[in-house]
This record gives sequence, C-alpha cells and structure tokens, in this order.
Amino acid sequence: QVQLVESGGGLVQAGGSLRLSCAASGLTLDYYSVTWFRQAPGKEREGVSCISSSDGNTYYIDSVKGRFTISRNSDTNTAYLEMNDLKPEDTAVYYCATRRGDFLSFSVWSQIPMDEYPYWGQGTQVTVSS
Repeated sequence: QVQLVESGGGLVQAGGSLRLSCAASGLTLDYYSVTWFRQAPGKEREGVSCISSSDGNTYYIDSVKGRFTISRNSDTNTAYLEMNDLKPEDTAVYYCATRRGDFLSFSVWSQIPMDEYPYWGQGTQVTVSS
C-alpha cells in the first residue's frame, strides 16, 4: 500500500523558513516524479515545484523561484521542500504527489492535470504571519 506522509508545516513569521518532508512508503521515490502543490483558502490548488524521476530536473512557479528548493533523498525515500523568506501569501495547505514519468519541461509539468497523480499525501498546513 502506497503512502505519502507530509510533515514540517507550522506557523512562522514572514521572512522565516520551513522544511516540508514527504515520506514515501510502498514505492521507491527515485522512480517517481514528485510535485509539491498548495491550496490557500478560497483558491484552487496549484503546483508549486516538481522534481523529475530520472534526470532530477526541477521546476518552480515564478512566485517561489529563488526562495523554495525541492529535493529528494534516496536513502530515506523522502522528498523535501525547503522554503525560505516565507511570505504571508505562501500560507496554504501543502501536498506532495507522485506519478510515473519525467517532467520534460516547465510547460509540460504545468499542464499535467492533478487527476494524473495517483498518489497524494494528506497535506500539511503552512501559515505565515505578517
């Protein structure tokens, strides 16, 4: 049984940092591409960043570029999202999701429908106070 478990969320002041973790079981994360999504109150869920399975390419939406870093650790079978210089507009529930196949470009990744991700975590709340 596949499980993705996020952790690391919390309340932080603007300018602070958090590191989210996505621990996988039932699959080997190295063979899956991982996307971090977020959903703010009253807004649609959006993809924030991704890391491809075979080539390790990473992509970010403009609003987090230079502040967030996605990574993956084979030994712990865990994906991470390091978030620095957090802003109130980063407040959201953050989810990790995985799927087979690489993300060949930012354009390709950004157009993949969410229902093409078969595995999702339960989400972790990130709240950034001003």
